[in-house]
Amino acid sequence: MRIADVLRAKGTAVATIDPDVPVSELLRALAEHNIGAIVVVGSSGVAGIVSERDVVRRLHEVGIDLLSSPVSAIMTADVFTCSPSDTVDSLTVVMTERRFRHVPVLSNGELVGIVSIGDVVKSRIGQLEQSQDQLQAYIAQG
Repeated sequence: MRIADVLRAKGTAVATIDPDVPVSELLRALAEHNIGAIVVVGSSGVAGIVSERDVVRRLHEVGIDLLSSPVSAIMTADVFTCSPSDTVDSLTVVMTERRFRHVPVLSNGELVGIVSIGDVVKSRIGQLEQSQDQLQAYIAQG
């Protein structure tokens, strides 16, 4: 199964935010969209990614002044991305090893989706259930 299949099932909508907006606006966007991470997009494309964990860790370090800081101050600028043609299996390995929970999907440099660890797990469970059904049908047929 490919990442394109996951995006077909879940949709390609991606919440984005500008790197210059304050962290308080980031928090509003995370809550409004009920998401755990948001892709940071600047004038030249994907500039980073920022998650709830990033906010919590920096809030602990900096304090309440963080809320007026720009998103660029807390985002991860070195973003790991994947493409629609990548396999779910290969992305699962990378997400597990590198402890990523969200990976933006790029096609020809353009943001076309985002995949979460939940999306990957759901996809793998679906594949396993399909295999189980096929094996049970094979056994039942003799």
